[in-house]
Amino acid sequence: MQLGKVCAWRAECGSSRKLSIRSFSAFVFAVLTASVACAAEPAPPAAPAWRSALPGWQYVFPRDHEPHSAFKTEWWYYTGNLADAGGRRFGYQVTFFREGIRPPGDRSGSSRLLVNDLPFAHFCISDPQEKRFLFHEKISRGAFGEAGFGDGARLAWIGDWSLRLGAGQSFHLEAAEGEASLALDLENARPNWTLHGTDGISRKAAGEGHASHYYSGTRMRTRGVLTLDGRKMEVSGESWFDHEWATNQLAPGQSGWNWFSVQFDDGTELMLYQMRLKDGGIDPASSGTFIDAAGKTRNLSREDYQLTPLRFWTSAKTKAKYPVAWRVTVPALELSFEVETPLESQELSFAALSYWEGMIEAKGRRGGKAVAGRGYLELTGYSGALVGLGGD
Repeated sequence: MQLGKVCAWRAECGSSRKLSIRSFSAFVFAVLTASVACAAEPAPPAAPAWRSALPGWQYVFPRDHEPHSAFKTEWWYYTGNLADAGGRRFGYQVTFFREGIRPPGDRSGSSRLLVNDLPFAHFCISDPQEKRFLFHEKISRGAFGEAGFGDGARLAWIGDWSLRLGAGQSFHLEAAEGEASLALDLENARPNWTLHGTDGISRKAAGEGHASHYYSGTRMRTRGVLTLDGRKMEVSGESWFDHEWATNQLAPGQSGWNWFSVQFDDGTELMLYQMRLKDGGIDPASSGTFIDAAGKTRNLSREDYQLTPLRFWTSAKTKAKYPVAWRVTVPALELSFEVETPLESQELSFAALSYWEGMIEAKGRRGGKAVAGRGYLELTGYSGALVGLGGD
């Protein structure tokens, strides 16, 4: 699911956002004043607002890999478990976020200073052998082409971080910062993309529009080069790709979520998310998706699975207490497993937002047989309240 990072811009670039709101308010005031002075003329029609994620969307690929600028928030999210030729393991995350600034009906003007979207991105490397976690963030207005979305060659870019669509069902991903750089080719191992929820509408809360359009590449064959501390390593493994776009997803009573993705060694995959409420409960909108070895999907409701935390890790920087080990049971699938992480300290701690996201291992049983897998876990809302994903 992975929704929380749009909050970072609202706090770190808040002055730009306030300027945009003031400018729009001044424009509305001018229009109203002119309407009063010229009462004989009809008032101009209201500008179209942001679209919400509603039933009826017809997914078409590769079209839907591209940006959806009529929606306020969007992200292309890549996480994966990799290894070099000697078996040394790494985890990675590269994510591009689009936060809409001007709604579809308010995009007049051609000045470079006028931008429709704010791009930002996260890049992380997990290195269990050295017990270290590297994380970076880039934010840019993109006014002079240094960042943007869908220019024909790139789906998204910010500086020298970029995402490109390749032939067939493949992508090329690049990011470099500090002591780490990554260049990966990813290809969908499934014949199709996985739609989550009901026909690709993933509900996050009760009420119309509290949802996202959400699909995934649940098992992406991955190869490329990881450079760390000046050493180039050929790496390979499997990645999970999420693409979501929406407006006004969350409800006021929600505090955060726990999100799991696992690729099992029997050829199946599992995604689960648990929306947490401020009163300590779990939102009924929580759900998940199971993909069998043949690629058939099964939607899971909140009642279909149980998530039990087993161990916590406390951040020395933010003091947040994260549940980093879990027991997961899905009775309808005869599936039960425990989740551990090879590296507890995988917290992304930025000035405006902190969350935990990192590589995990799964071991358990399905239908009486042993099963194991690897994936990623995201934990949000543990270091402070989430803002910016509702109707504010």
